[in-house]
Amino acid sequence: MKYDIKNINLAKKGKLRIEWADENMPVLRLIRKRFAAQKPLKGVKLSCCLHVTTESAALMLTLKAGGADCVLCASNPLSTQDDVAASLVKDYKIPVFAIKGEDEKTYYKHINAALNHKPNITMDDGADLVSTIHSKRRDLVSDIIAGTEETTTGVIRLKSLEQKGMLMFPVIAVNDAMTKHMFDNRYGTGQSTIDGIIRATNELLAGTNFVVAGYGWCGKGAASRAKGLGANVIVTEVDPLKAIEAVMDGFRVMPMKEAARIGDIFVTVTGDLNVIRGEHFKTLKDGSIICNSGHFNAEIDIPTLEKMSRKKRRIRDFVDEYTLRDGRKINLLGEGRLINLAAAEGHPAQVMDMSFANQALSAEFVVKNSKRLQNKVYSVPKDIDEKIAALKLESMKTKIDTLTKEQEKYLSSWETGT
Repeated sequence: MKYDIKNINLAKKGKLRIEWADENMPVLRLIRKRFAAQKPLKGVKLSCCLHVTTESAALMLTLKAGGADCVLCASNPLSTQDDVAASLVKDYKIPVFAIKGEDEKTYYKHINAALNHKPNITMDDGADLVSTIHSKRRDLVSDIIAGTEETTTGVIRLKSLEQKGMLMFPVIAVNDAMTKHMFDNRYGTGQSTIDGIIRATNELLAGTNFVVAGYGWCGKGAASRAKGLGANVIVTEVDPLKAIEAVMDGFRVMPMKEAARIGDIFVTVTGDLNVIRGEHFKTLKDGSIICNSGHFNAEIDIPTLEKMSRKKRRIRDFVDEYTLRDGRKINLLGEGRLINLAAAEGHPAQVMDMSFANQALSAEFVVKNSKRLQNKVYSVPKDIDEKIAALKLESMKTKIDTLTKEQEKYLSSWETGT
């Protein structure tokens, strides 16, 4: 079995951590039990490009239980948990190509290693597998049934391919499932982003001006959690609808140019590039902390920050201190990559339970429906979304009402008026 990881001897610790996460993923365990009995993915080759974490490991075990032949590579150079990678290889015989802190050359070497598996299904977190296939590995397309995509950023890239008529196989937008983005993006990103910032800096958030760039589901989560810790939250936005929502949620909203002058801690969650750039570096306060929780490290214009600085040093793990020519210092966390995975452990298992349930069931769905799917980006079927929500509620010992026959008739008719 080919693999490329940091140290196989880390497997013992990784296995224990995988077991801990798995205990908090009851929906995925139920799916795994059924998969083990029914083998819906038997003979299917899966290449997965995901954050190599304990929660992703639980998904890999579920896919394997369903009969899939799986390979895993990292979807971010800094998100790999090396002990988890070691355990997947040693204890579960799943090939992994991922090393925390790998350079860009190694990162794409690992992506190509995963693609050398000649997958029938791709499972992406940021669309790097799909992008590589479309740009450099088109020879693989004939074997591919479909793909799945985990992130907002990835779905944007895929829809761009679809709109241009260039998408070569169907993809399920797992991110668009209600049981994914409403919970993973909001509660998962919200908590883990704050966790990463605090682990990296040990800063007190209470009383700080905490700037959140972008008020999508991830931004809502980060803003809410920072507010809960006593920060004075400022939101920057380009979308008037999201901006007014932030105002009515009780946050100050202003352009980044104004926020840059008064902010203490900045986090970008937009999915766009150069959200914090040269014009903002010129006015940031001495000692400002900037970080990113969007998928790629392009949201902060790091090349310009490098050019504007006369000195750079690693002052703490995951904290690079840049000294500008005028003496001001700007602290960049996690090299501008996902701070929740660079400096912390990513989303809690309880919320990833639903996200990865969507991944597993979407893989099963595309196998069963491959003949009728076109080269389009599809939403997760509503019945899968609702089933996952129901299973999660059941695991939380929470019951809900059901409609009476009278209520069902009322909601489906037009006859009954005022």
